[in-house]
Amino acid sequence: MLKGLGGLGDMAKMMKAAQEMQTKMSDMQESLSTITVVGESGAGLVRATATAKGVLTGLDIDPSIFNPDEKEVVEDLILAAIKDAQAKAQERSESEMSRLTEELGLPKDMNLPF
Repeated sequence: MLKGLGGLGDMAKMMKAAQEMQTKMSDMQESLSTITVVGESGAGLVRATATAKGVLTGLDIDPSIFNPDEKEVVEDLILAAIKDAQAKAQERSESEMSRLTEELGLPKDMNLPF
């Protein structure tokens, strides 16, 4: 005969917690699309804006660097600004993920999503 729910009550709690975690993960992924970071190079002469997901959304270049004789320098500055923005996006994404795992009571070194 069945004596109460036994382990089924714990299973229901685990399922609810998993669903809650999935909702929070989805919300966080959505928020990463709205968080912006700015990478720069050349002491701010070139600035690249990206979402925390790493999608480049803007590029601002100071006109003073447009010298045809220094084309390679300009290209290097642009690439450096983009790489800086991407690195900052990755850091921000990891920071948001760490915050979420902490809120959920999971170990800090747990890699989400699974």
